[in-house]
Amino acid sequence: MSKQFTSSRQQTQPQPSAVSVQDITERIVSSVGKVIMGKQNEIRLTILGMLSRGHILLEDIPGVGKTMMAKSLALALGCSFNRIQFTPDMLPSDITGVSIFNPKTREFEFRAGPIMAQIVLADEINRATPKTQSALLEAMEEGQMTVDGVTYRLSNPFIIMATQNPIEYEGTFPLPEAQLDRFLIRIQMGYPQPRDELKVLASQQYQHPILQLKQVVPLPELLAAQQAIRDVYVANEVQQYIINLITASRRHPDVYLGSSPRGSLALFRTAQARAAMSGRDFVLPDDVKALAEVTLAHRIIVGPAARLNSINARTIVNDILKSTPVPGSSAR
Repeated sequence: MSKQFTSSRQQTQPQPSAVSVQDITERIVSSVGKVIMGKQNEIRLTILGMLSRGHILLEDIPGVGKTMMAKSLALALGCSFNRIQFTPDMLPSDITGVSIFNPKTREFEFRAGPIMAQIVLADEINRATPKTQSALLEAMEEGQMTVDGVTYRLSNPFIIMATQNPIEYEGTFPLPEAQLDRFLIRIQMGYPQPRDELKVLASQQYQHPILQLKQVVPLPELLAAQQAIRDVYVANEVQQYIINLITASRRHPDVYLGSSPRGSLALFRTAQARAAMSGRDFVLPDDVKALAEVTLAHRIIVGPAARLNSINARTIVNDILKSTPVPGSSAR
């Protein structure tokens, strides 16, 4: 049995008129940049993940703007937004929702959980137990949620933006490989530059700038942009380059487990999005190289001996990029 879940916001379909992905990108960057200052690259990567219809993992220390990034993006896009604060005592039903018996109607009624939104912030996702984390797997892969044998379709678009603190291990649970593999990209925010941090102080002297944020991209435009990205041309040589990188990740001597086929799809789709965001209708090898680290590093498991030598997945991806021949590219 399957049901269509509709959020409080009206569901709309993309319009057939031409859409400029580059223009949409610049509008969102300009809006979110008023809140997340000095992080243009990170903002663009987040938008890239959204346009690619993928889920995003924001990994960094507390206080660098991970949560605010998700909130700002939801406001700029006018999407419904829910925040789930993960804790060790959280149950799967706290995420998906639960069926409650109504004594008046003598029937079970479904009470939707916080995952029923267009943008869901999974805050400190690694604080929940693996059982609770697994409640996200079906939603992330299939865009649906099954509760008590009934399947509910999730909103369109549906994006999970998860945050985790990589340096705090007490009271946390490592994300399973199956969970990590479902994130399209992993982004690290990093500290702001001193001049940008000075702007943060000035902008928040009286009130937070997020209070002034308004929708800058109508939902039909966003959905049309997501569809337009699928039409970006990827030459056979560039596709083979992607496969060569993925194969190299599996054969690297310091790797215990290389990227899955989902990694090649992620690199393919994000390269299309980067090209469209740059105003091109074809992918260059440079698009693939620029996105290899954020799409592949979290899918690679480093071997025990390499970890002892302080070799991490990012080092391996960079090594693969240097050793894999770059093809010529051709436009359509």
